[in-house]
Amino acid sequence: MELPVVNHKDYVAKIDDDHKFPIKKFGELAKHLIEKKVVSKFYEPTPCSIETLKEAHSERYILDVQNKKLSEKDIKKIGFPLNDSVVRRSFVATGGTVLASKLAINYGIACNTAGGSHHANFDGGAGYCVFNDVAVAAQYLLNRGLANRILIVDLDVHQGNGNSEIFKDNKNVFTFSMHSKSNYPAKKSESDLDVELKDNTEDKEYLDILKFNLVNLNDENFDFMFYIAGVDVHHEDRLGKLKLTDQGIKLRDNIVIDNFFSKRIPICGVLGGGYNKDFNKLIELHSSLHKTCAKYI
Repeated sequence: MELPVVNHKDYVAKIDDDHKFPIKKFGELAKHLIEKKVVSKFYEPTPCSIETLKEAHSERYILDVQNKKLSEKDIKKIGFPLNDSVVRRSFVATGGTVLASKLAINYGIACNTAGGSHHANFDGGAGYCVFNDVAVAAQYLLNRGLANRILIVDLDVHQGNGNSEIFKDNKNVFTFSMHSKSNYPAKKSESDLDVELKDNTEDKEYLDILKFNLVNLNDENFDFMFYIAGVDVHHEDRLGKLKLTDQGIKLRDNIVIDNFFSKRIPICGVLGGGYNKDFNKLIELHSSLHKTCAKYI
C-alpha cells in the first residue's frame, strides 16, 4: 500500500517563462516523487464539473472563466493569462483536490500535487488562484454527507482569505490560517482562527506557536482535515517574509500530520504556495508534504 497521490500533466499550464509563478514545479514535483519512490503511480483526476464548482463559486464567475470572458481587471487580479491551458488547469487541479479528498476518506490520508488556491472567493479569483479547490472539495464532502465538520489548516505564508470569506457563515467548516502579518493580502479577512506572525519568525518560535494552536484545536470535534502546506514560509522564498529552514518545514509537516492522523481524522494535503529562489530546492521543499504523509500508510 502506498500513499494515494493525485497528479495530472495539465497542472502545468502555458504561461510566460519569465512569469513570477513557477508553473513548471507541478510537473517536476511529480517526477521527483516517482524518482524518490514516494509513489509508483498517480491517481489522475477529471476536470471538476460546473455543478460541483457551483457549490463554492458563482455560476457567472465559473462560466466567465470557462468562456475566457473575464474582464482585464479580473484577469490582472488573478495574475495569470486567461488562455486555454490556464482554464483547463483550473478545472483539472480543482478536480484533483476533490479526488484527493475522497481518497483521504477511503485511505485515511491522500495528497494532491497541486491545490491550495486559497485566495479565490465566491465570485472571483486573486493571487494566482482561479478556483478555490479546497473550498470546492470541502463543500463537496459536506453536501454528500461524507464529512460533517471540516477543519482547514492553512500554513501558507499568505492568509487564506478566500476560504475565510467563503465559509464565514458556515459552522461546519473551521478555518485556521497561520501567516505573515505584513504579507499579501494587504486587507485580511477574518478566519475562525487567525495567527499573525511577525517578519523573520524562525523555526522554534513558529513551531511553538503551531503546537499551542493545535492543542486548542484538538478540543474541537472535526471529522476531516485539509492541510494547505505552503512552503513560502522558507527563509529563501521570494514572496515570503518568514525564516523557516528546510528542517523547520519538515518538522512542521510532521507535527500537523501526526496530530490529526493519530486521532483518525482523514487528511487531504495540498501544495499551497512556494516561490523559492532555487527551483530545485522548491521541489524538494514541496515534496516534504508527500514524503511525510507516506510514512503513515
